[in-house]
Amino acid sequence: MAQKRKFTVLIERDEEGYFVATVPSLRGCHTQAKSLDTLMKRVREVIALCLEEDNGPSGTLELVGIQQVTV
Repeated sequence: MAQKRKFTVLIERDEEGYFVATVPSLRGCHTQAKSLDTLMKRVREVIALCLEEDNGPSGTLELVGIQQVTV
């Protein structure tokens, strides 16, 4: 049985109301959905696809924090 890996997923909501998920440690790994439940299902699927395509981690990243800045 393969060892499970943990990934940080950033989730945002776009102007049309879709939730958008990005996996920073996997280049080009992102998906979207109308609900959070569907989004989490899709994020697991897209991570598996990115790992199959051998995009490989773009380096070890640790989430430190998220800030909003108004300019």
